[in-house]
Amino acid sequence: MAYNEDSSASGHDEPWIQWFCGLKGHEMFCEVERAYIEDGFNLYGLRACVSNFSDCLDLILDRIGPDDSDDSHLTKSACTLYGLIHARYIVTAHGLDSMYNKYAAKEFGTCPLIQCSGQPV
Repeated sequence: MAYNEDSSASGHDEPWIQWFCGLKGHEMFCEVERAYIEDGFNLYGLRACVSNFSDCLDLILDRIGPDDSDDSHLTKSACTLYGLIHARYIVTAHGLDSMYNKYAAKEFGTCPLIQCSGQPV
């Protein structure tokens, strides 16, 4: 989950999840549904994996703005937390559907072989 200081969230009016998924190198991420993130059952065990769990969750859910969290460590931890949540989400029915839609839209690219006729990869 590459995060660099130049791609800071400050100055953006878009939701944090859209900002994160729009960063270069994050093309493989899909936007996790807010309801999934808000359900505590789906977050079980993640508190031990990320420092400042509650603050990171508030940042992801836009409860605090990016300007309120100028701490780059908090943003990096939020990126890690979102990656862990995403890993769980994409194995659910909604997550699989979301990833299939990205595949069908050829967001991951197409096969370069002529015989493939532009088959999505």
